[in-house]
Amino acid sequence: MSAPALAPTPIPLTTIAELRQHHSQLVRLGLASHPAHARRLLSFLARDPDSHFPYAARLLAHHPDPHPALFNPLFSALPSRHAARLLALMLSLLLPPDHFTFPRLLPGAGPLHLVAQLHALLLKLGFHAHTQSLNALLAAYLANARPDLASRVFSGGGARGALDVVSWTTMVGGLCKLGLVDGAREVFDAMPERNLVSWNAMMSGYVKSGRFLDALEVFDEMRERGVEANGFVSATAVVACTGAGALARGREVHRWAERSGVEMDEKLATAVVDMYCKCGCVEEARRVFEALPAKGLTTWNCMIGGLAVHGRGQDAVELFGRMEREGVAPDDVTLVNVLTACAHTGMVSEGRRYFDHIVQRYGIVPKMEHYGCMVDLYGRAGRLDEAKRVIDDMPMEPDVGVLGALFGACKIHGDVDLGEAIGWRVIELEPQNSGRYVLLANLLASAGRWEDVARVRRLMDERNVTKEAGRSVIEVDGEVCEFQCGSLRHPQAEEVYAMANDMMRRIGAEGYVPDTRDVLHDLAEEKETPLLYHSEKLAIAFGLLRTKPGDTMRITKNLRVCRDCHEATKFVSRVFEREIVVRDRNRFHHFKDGKCSCKDYW
Repeated sequence: MSAPALAPTPIPLTTIAELRQHHSQLVRLGLASHPAHARRLLSFLARDPDSHFPYAARLLAHHPDPHPALFNPLFSALPSRHAARLLALMLSLLLPPDHFTFPRLLPGAGPLHLVAQLHALLLKLGFHAHTQSLNALLAAYLANARPDLASRVFSGGGARGALDVVSWTTMVGGLCKLGLVDGAREVFDAMPERNLVSWNAMMSGYVKSGRFLDALEVFDEMRERGVEANGFVSATAVVACTGAGALARGREVHRWAERSGVEMDEKLATAVVDMYCKCGCVEEARRVFEALPAKGLTTWNCMIGGLAVHGRGQDAVELFGRMEREGVAPDDVTLVNVLTACAHTGMVSEGRRYFDHIVQRYGIVPKMEHYGCMVDLYGRAGRLDEAKRVIDDMPMEPDVGVLGALFGACKIHGDVDLGEAIGWRVIELEPQNSGRYVLLANLLASAGRWEDVARVRRLMDERNVTKEAGRSVIEVDGEVCEFQCGSLRHPQAEEVYAMANDMMRRIGAEGYVPDTRDVLHDLAEEKETPLLYHSEKLAIAFGLLRTKPGDTMRITKNLRVCRDCHEATKFVSRVFEREIVVRDRNRFHHFKDGKCSCKDYW
């Protein structure tokens, strides 16, 4: 009796020539049809389906004993068009799909018409009660933005008892991704059981929709039920606190995660560091950062970026130097953060040097945002000619972000001619951004060109562009309150307005003079009144009602702080003995004893 043929020693399959050679050896030895060898050949061919699909199809078509186990792994590896061809080949061989086929095939099925065809086949072959196939079908319809069809499948599966926790979670997550968060919450509330993925899906949906307090409500419910969290859920809760500007809640979630023994992995560590940075506690962020046993690139970037937006430019670049010494190579984000640190503190020559150093040493190809940082670096320093030269020398056409950086610099430094030229260009590139119109109108108003201001306003009206209302959020004793410019809906509205008037009277007595340069009309006697009702001043007035001397008030704004609010807040910090931390659209301002951390360089 002859000895069984031995398989040739496996060689690395890196080219199609090597595969052909190996395949021919298997054929000669009679081992080509062995499942393990066939799967190895097919897995290599699946890496480049456009080139190798015909080869794979011939191999399968001539296999003496085809089986779904040979086809199924390929379905998840192939693009939809090749997967459909492979399924057609499978059916032509009279080989019916099994329980593993549709879960592999449907997630990457692609176009809706193909999903519908697979749905019909699934029903025909009797897999409509198979839970894993049903879940894959739900995901495919939701990926095609058809929640109506997904809901019909979901309802039918529920009637047959084929739903499991994955089915429910798939619906919750899919609806959230489509922005149907309220519908997702209805499904979530009806779930017969939930796992950590379910809780995280609902919380993440709220976070992505900007509904941070709702996300924290779900998190609180999870804790009340005694569910033990993991790093992903904890990180989502921390991100919700960051979005809400809720430092007290963020600190509470962080400590709860520590007490619960949740592993501080890179995702959670980065979320915690980011939360403290964005809630105005950069020193607390630094303590967390330094205590980490291992730091990934994302965490380094987060800490450097946090120092940058707090105006701690020297600390940021020193931390970058330490990052290099510890052997962590920077990426695109690192370069943005280092340049931002230099821009916010007037470190112009350092910024130029770091740009050249990081690009040349690490081979990073500068992108649009990096050139935007360089424009901002020169522009904030008033070196507008150099900022413009950066734009002229860019290897690509500047986008609205780059031009906007120069536009903002023109406004800060009063270059009306260049600012007007850039301003009209920016408006045409971003016609629905109200901030662009307002900035141009302010620039023209500063030059007394009221007819041109009126022209900008008419253009806004013609395009139905409405000015974004200023909003400020303040957290006091764990309570988060939002105030909107010119509108106050709050149980203590009368007290807040009274305090705001008293606040302005007292700082006026100490030398504060309203800065009306950014008011968009030319009736001088009317200019000061709107400034009183800026959202930041209302939030500060509320904070004064609820805090005592020595307390820190933390405010988050959706817009860039205006010059008048900046000056008024400096006076408030001294007169009322408060530290006030304001996070606006661009950066942080720490006000204390009549001074700001930005040193008026902002």
